[in-house]
Amino acid sequence: MFSYNDLQVIDVVARRGSFSAAAEELHKVPSAISYTVRLIEERLVVDLFVRMHRQVKLTAAGEYFVEEARNLIKQMEQMRLQTQRVANGWSQSVSVALDTVVRESRVNTLVRDFYQAFPDVELHLTMEVFNGVWDALADGRADIAIGATAAVPVGGYFAYRDMGTLSWKFVVCKDHPLAKSEHKLGPDELAQYPAICIEDTSRTLPKRVTWLMDNQRRIMVPNWHSALQCLKAGLGVCVVPAHMAMPRIETGELVEKQLVNKPPVSPCCLAWNTENSNPALDWLLDYLGDSEQLHREWMR
Repeated sequence: MFSYNDLQVIDVVARRGSFSAAAEELHKVPSAISYTVRLIEERLVVDLFVRMHRQVKLTAAGEYFVEEARNLIKQMEQMRLQTQRVANGWSQSVSVALDTVVRESRVNTLVRDFYQAFPDVELHLTMEVFNGVWDALADGRADIAIGATAAVPVGGYFAYRDMGTLSWKFVVCKDHPLAKSEHKLGPDELAQYPAICIEDTSRTLPKRVTWLMDNQRRIMVPNWHSALQCLKAGLGVCVVPAHMAMPRIETGELVEKQLVNKPPVSPCCLAWNTENSNPALDWLLDYLGDSEQLHREWMR
């Protein structure tokens, strides 16, 4: 019903209080401003202004219309700006998949710094487990993945940056029967107790389990927070990322035990979809740094 120009005229007349003042600001003649206002009022079949000698005053209907008109003007400006940004490679959002092995405390800093740099771009974060990270990248649910572990199970337009290796520690609670064992623990002894396993979040790719003995019962949990709660309660046994285990070992909350078959270290990487390049993603790649910085800030 109304053009951007129509809404702008009403806004300026309401703000300046007269047709002549509005005409001066909009670089038009007063008769053109008066004519535009009259046409809008005819379309609405209401009076927006009370005409006085040299001034105009908003009616109740006019006050409502001006408020809504200003909201529409803001939306139009935002749409114009966003359209230009999309044309120049900007995106309205960036999706980041984080493997649950990364340091959670680092996530808060990432979010704060991202929104300082891009206040009008949404950051979408998901926590994934094992192949769930690669699945999110391959399926397009994520533009970038932090802490992806094991071999790359997908092909496509992806680039990678080494994050070093993730080491594991076998731990039990201080009251667990295995806590007092002085020898290295073998598969038969370990299989007597349930293994606490993190559920792989992959939807399409084959799911992985990092550590499990033959014929061992499982306790399936959604994340490492739940796994640690089960460990502290003595409900089972498992291997835990070293950077999560060490603080709890140092306080005596958990006890580290040696295994006959030591779990191998897990290579980790930063991965991203090269087809989704945009300024926000480029900023993230630069912000996250090189391999040494990635390992220091996310894996220790």
